[in-house]
Amino acid sequence: MDQTISRLQKRDLSLSVEAGELVSFQQAGHEFIHQKGNPGWRNSDTEMFPIIGPTNEAGFQVQVPRGSALLDQHGHLREMDYELSQQVEDTLVYRKAYQAGTPIKNSKYPEKSKRQWLVWPYSFVFEKRFRLAEDHLEITFVIDAEKDMPFMLGYHPAFLLTTDKSQVLAGDRSISLEEVLAAGSRALEVPEISEIVLRDTRDLKITSKGFGHFMLWTEVENMICVEPISFYPYAVNQASLHEGFQYSQGVQEFQVCLFPV
Repeated sequence: MDQTISRLQKRDLSLSVEAGELVSFQQAGHEFIHQKGNPGWRNSDTEMFPIIGPTNEAGFQVQVPRGSALLDQHGHLREMDYELSQQVEDTLVYRKAYQAGTPIKNSKYPEKSKRQWLVWPYSFVFEKRFRLAEDHLEITFVIDAEKDMPFMLGYHPAFLLTTDKSQVLAGDRSISLEEVLAAGSRALEVPEISEIVLRDTRDLKITSKGFGHFMLWTEVENMICVEPISFYPYAVNQASLHEGFQYSQGVQEFQVCLFPV
């Protein structure tokens, strides 16, 4: 795995990416991204693919047209390593490739999971592209999969909170940090929306294309995850998780943009 930190700078915007993980996004020195090592979560961002949600109550099995896939919570993509495939002046491109049926070791085993190996019966290539524009950061996910491969996609970034008055603005809805904390591990669903504003010391507008929904999660007061998702997994029981699949039609793109306000 390439542990090199890659950086981009444009005007007063800057970002740092470590092995495909967004570890910093700043405007004029103000940090928007949760810092690893701080209370809350051991990461700063990751992806949920090809499923979103837990699978332990279903024996770590997910129904697909080719039988059953063996997956732990949020899928196996996060267990694979990114390769930096391109770096130009304003863009970084990271890539993961998976061959159908290849066992992937589950890092949660044995402390947090009974499933040692994860297996998915479809092949795909997954790209994560960062482009630093004049006034925002674009994060594009490109999925090149077998035709009719079932999948869900969620992006799981964590944002730094620096005030006890932070809130999430979603359309005409204002969501307090207390509401997100009360939702617990299930996360709070924010359905059928493509734009959210995270209000803190500095506001951050988060927009999405292709996802359709958001969910909010945190267990601490110093960070919050604002997650674009294609499906909210707690809408069904774990044995019915397949009801949230969409099906690949070739190369598909999903995008998230971060606009400091």
